[in-house]
Amino acid sequence: MKQLALGISPPPRPTLDNFVPGANGELLARLRELQAGTFQEAVLYLWGESGSGKSHLLRASGCLRTADDVEKLADDAQVRLFNAINEARESGGTILAAGNAPPARLPLREDLRSRLAWGLVYQVKPLTDEERALYLRGEAERRGLRLPEEVVGYLLTHMRRDLPSLTVLLDRLDRASLEQQRPVTLPLVRATLKDSD
Repeated sequence: MKQLALGISPPPRPTLDNFVPGANGELLARLRELQAGTFQEAVLYLWGESGSGKSHLLRASGCLRTADDVEKLADDAQVRLFNAINEARESGGTILAAGNAPPARLPLREDLRSRLAWGLVYQVKPLTDEERALYLRGEAERRGLRLPEEVVGYLLTHMRRDLPSLTVLLDRLDRASLEQQRPVTLPLVRATLKDSD
């Protein structure tokens, strides 16, 4: 008999505390300054590869004025962001923005690219395999799962390694473990992945 798995372990709300910092400690310090109201720049721009945590950091920053995926902004949205940056500079506020490349390489209006480069620009550096393994163990523990080292190694060598993909995979393994009333083992991982293909 298959046990019905309920969604009892929703993902935590993004915060600066539950972001896995890796080599991004200085960036987190600036974001904490921003939250505390002591950050002195009009623009804080983050860039990095997909899945590096940019959107997590923007959502974790609360009520600040933010712009995510700026490389996808339509012309009218680019004008609004340009004006918002100018207004923040005049009023002492800050715009927190993120994209997939440094400002100079963005497919945006030249005046907006230069505004995004006015403040501090940080690359959100990807995690090492050891840091990804730490994330997997911590997230599994939060869900009440025991994740053997051989499973962690398998996931990091055979699957997409960005944190959103790993989180989705843990969801599937959590569900399969509950439904089948089995611990998470390498055979369960392989069967779960095979069933989803």
